[in-house]
Amino acid sequence: AFGVIADIQFADAEDGHDFGGCRRRYYRHSLRLLREAVRAWAGESPPIDFVLQLGDSIDGQNVRRGEAESALQQVLAVLGELSVPVHHAWGNHELYNFSRARLVRSGLCSRPAGGSDGPADSECHAYHFSPAPRLRLVVLDTYDLSTLGADPGSPRYQESLRVLREKNPNEDLNSPAGLKEPYFVAFNGGFSQAQLDWFNEVLKFSDENEEKVIVMGHVPIHPCASNGVCLAWNFEAALSVIHSHGCVVCVLAGHLHDGAYCRDSHGVHHLTLEGLVETPPESNAFGTVHVYEDKIVLKGRGRIPDRVMHF
Repeated sequence: AFGVIADIQFADAEDGHDFGGCRRRYYRHSLRLLREAVRAWAGESPPIDFVLQLGDSIDGQNVRRGEAESALQQVLAVLGELSVPVHHAWGNHELYNFSRARLVRSGLCSRPAGGSDGPADSECHAYHFSPAPRLRLVVLDTYDLSTLGADPGSPRYQESLRVLREKNPNEDLNSPAGLKEPYFVAFNGGFSQAQLDWFNEVLKFSDENEEKVIVMGHVPIHPCASNGVCLAWNFEAALSVIHSHGCVVCVLAGHLHDGAYCRDSHGVHHLTLEGLVETPPESNAFGTVHVYEDKIVLKGRGRIPDRVMHF
């Protein structure tokens, strides 16, 4: 069993709105809702084994307010009250606040030291672990290919900008207006070929050892678990890797605050969790996942519905 939560986006700031100006965001209350989630997870029976934090733990406005470090420490302090590990995905808001190089040295770097469980690139926040026999969790870095948090002089930045400008001619690279492929915006990202090759090898190992695999990352990788905009740049490449193996049963993501779900043509469940930051103070948005031999059962709280996913 494990806890799941997405898009906390904490800031010690008054309520605001999304970029469209129509969705209310409860920046300060998100920390209180996170505390409620931690208390609930601590009381679970059977106890949970870990928590997946699906990215965007703090809001991008913290960097403008000079409060990035303070906000992050407050979120990590609440999560630190748990007696189990927390595995973090990196989202766009982490990369608005910190450089990738800084995140590697932060409490959001849950990739094991030494690098044997992840790609050769130590700044790629992808890794895998086995919490139980015949079960493996894979954390993907959906901003491995991204202009966010990267040094403008680096090959990572230059290649990401080339890909983005090739697909998005808009002056505002965060605008999907008029795009044939509206997910080619700067607030999304993608996967390097090196990460995809590594991912393929992990799934090959799981196939050979008859494991079930749950994948997590910040940005959805299936169009039907998205709104068509909040989607990884090269989602098809990631899906191709997954579909060339039989071991993946579920992909967990955040980023799209409305949440979404689909079961794809290969029987893989894609679950995008509702975002905590847009959850009214009287509600909540987190869940506990129970993994069985033949199914995954999500016990949702507040905005997140219960769900049974068979495989």
